[in-house]
Amino acid sequence: MFDLQDVTAGYDRRHPVVRGASLRLAPGEAVGLLGPSGCGKSTLARVAALLHRPDAGRVVVDGEPVRGWRHAAPRDLRTAIGVVFQQPRLSADPGLTLRAVIAEPLRATGRRVEAAGRAEELAHTVGLTGELLGRRPHEVSDGQLQRACLARALVLRPRWLVCDEMTAMLDASTTAALVAVVESYRQDSGAGLLAVGHDHVLLKRWCDRTVHWSDIAS
Repeated sequence: MFDLQDVTAGYDRRHPVVRGASLRLAPGEAVGLLGPSGCGKSTLARVAALLHRPDAGRVVVDGEPVRGWRHAAPRDLRTAIGVVFQQPRLSADPGLTLRAVIAEPLRATGRRVEAAGRAEELAHTVGLTGELLGRRPHEVSDGQLQRACLARALVLRPRWLVCDEMTAMLDASTTAALVAVVESYRQDSGAGLLAVGHDHVLLKRWCDRTVHWSDIAS
């Protein structure tokens, strides 16, 4: 299970963005979190991805309470969760090629030997041609860069995925292609998914169930 229990979080303790949010995902389940812009969805997604320490509450992943965040989180927990953000240009190092963007988590975890082959494999999976892999973020479109960011999220074969408005900046065809990649991965791996967004139609089609922000947070 993936449990967010009574989470309060923000960037100023006096004015939390998220108050008392609770959400549970079962293994293999796809849950859509629906809510308007500015309600705190992205902050909760960062907490779920172990990238932001909450001010209160607990996160429990596969029965293990999370006690460290970002690089202080145990490696087995960090690598259990893959995350894709809304704005790929803010989440990809502009100095890296797309090949290096995809392989970055492997290099960071000391698995350099796997990097080249796994990057090529996932590039094909997400629809990136070989010649694009040598380009840097400023040389490709938003859709192409987001494909690389999705491949990066999958490169360590995570048990859980957090997609925070992953398709908000993309056209319909790219959105459909990336959702299909996520669903194929989930079918093959049994991974659970938290898909955050404001598009009710997309989340309803994509997820097993959809919850509204007002139902999980005070």
